[in-house]
Amino acid sequence: MTYGDGVSDIDISAAIDFHRSRRRNVTVTAVQPPARFGGLGIDGTTISAFQEKPKGEGGWINGGFFVLSPAVFNEICDDSSMFEGEAMQNLTLKRQVQAYFHRGFWQPMDTLRDKQRLEELWASGKALWKTW
Repeated sequence: MTYGDGVSDIDISAAIDFHRSRRRNVTVTAVQPPARFGGLGIDGTTISAFQEKPKGEGGWINGGFFVLSPAVFNEICDDSSMFEGEAMQNLTLKRQVQAYFHRGFWQPMDTLRDKQRLEELWASGKALWKTW
């Protein structure tokens, strides 16, 4: 399952294999989002490190690509239920949600800026998500 608002070079077959080997109901692809700003290491008032737009900002986020077992559908109350709401909260409490760490290309398309970046990559022939 995917939200459809991002692109990635995730190896879906590897994610499915990972999911099956762990015997949990949900596998969430964890990604580190591209940073929008440069990072600074600060010691007092002295800059000790400078990195222009580092990959990720330290944390892992939900990359929007999931592998689900059929049992997940038993957790969804009705058509008005948001998957990320009660269903995911309950599955998490039951320790049925695991992370598949993707360290490759991932880019959301949430803003006009994101859309323009992805279009530039496509036009330049550098669309890292194009794996066919």
